[in-house]
Amino acid sequence: MAKCALLPCDNYDYEQVRTALQKAVTALGGFGPYIAPGERVLLKANLLMRKKPEDATTTHPVFVQALASLLIEHGASVVIGDSPGGPFTPVLMHAIYRSTGMVAAAAASGATLNTNFKSCERENPRGVLAKRLTVTDMVNDVDKIITVAKLKTHAMMTYTGAVKNLFGLVPGIVKAEYHLNMSDYDYFADMLVDVCQWAAPAMSFIDGIVGMEGHGPSSGTPARINVVMAGDSPYHLDQAACHIIGLPTEEVPTLRRQKARGLIGALDDIDFVCEHPNAFLMPDYEIVRGKTPLNLRESNLPESLKRLMGRHLQSRPVIDHAVCNGCGICREACPAHIIDIKHCTQCDGRRRAFLKLSDCIRCYCCQELCPQKAIKVFKPRLARWLSL
Repeated sequence: MAKCALLPCDNYDYEQVRTALQKAVTALGGFGPYIAPGERVLLKANLLMRKKPEDATTTHPVFVQALASLLIEHGASVVIGDSPGGPFTPVLMHAIYRSTGMVAAAAASGATLNTNFKSCERENPRGVLAKRLTVTDMVNDVDKIITVAKLKTHAMMTYTGAVKNLFGLVPGIVKAEYHLNMSDYDYFADMLVDVCQWAAPAMSFIDGIVGMEGHGPSSGTPARINVVMAGDSPYHLDQAACHIIGLPTEEVPTLRRQKARGLIGALDDIDFVCEHPNAFLMPDYEIVRGKTPLNLRESNLPESLKRLMGRHLQSRPVIDHAVCNGCGICREACPAHIIDIKHCTQCDGRRRAFLKLSDCIRCYCCQELCPQKAIKVFKPRLARWLSL
């Protein structure tokens, strides 16, 4: 039976977070069953982009620092790393490490930051779709992986947590290929589960002290949940997190595929060794609900009907040109290459992002990585009424 430890924690005071994490680990039986002294451990944090900790886009540095210090006291050595979207380069990653507070977290705890930016190929016999993976070479520098996620909503996948966090083991640019080739949400979810099956994290943690609601994973609103989550299974930990924010299994692609693959069952099948998720319920959590997009591009419908259906039934990214500054990050992140940066006649000729919706695959990478929060996911009224 999978074990999860949920404990209250209402702020990022270091001692309070450390105490909550220590109690959670102790309730799970200590680090001993999962991490041996002398082993090198990767703390795979969510470092999506250059954001400050208070934006709730990334795993909080105090959470990472406290967990790293506990592991080091146990006798392990710790590496902190991630590969967010875009080029996986030293310049980009060092900027992200600084802005997210990971430089300070590593220095204070005695951990190191990943500086290996190579990639490698790995076979994945347990995979359903992804039988072979391109992953960051930092996995070869460690003995064990621990996923250290942030509890957030997600415009494409509804929710992101311990399982999806491990997609960061795939180099940033390679992620675009997965989005392009697996635009069906359930296919994409199966691929995420495949990556998690390959990574086989020794332990899983979720920073739910302050999560994100609404248009996550980067353009949403910080939401105080006041929970520290730990477990021996990333699948069951995500199941518990989704229960807290009011998301049933059927509405979350990754959970839906995990259940179909026999990786999770009912919530009652989990051994909650501390608090039950019901102690942390968030009944008014804002969630962007979505289902698999209609595949109009490959249908045999007349072009005029495709356009009509697309306008009234499909969710789509919308760019607010009053907020967009034409930085081009969305263009670099777009797997389908449908975004252009050009002069906007309605913005005094200033450069802004424009996208070709007819070729959009609805992966929402543009929305996910926009530093200005200029891109939102719009759901037409008819689609909302039909619950599409």
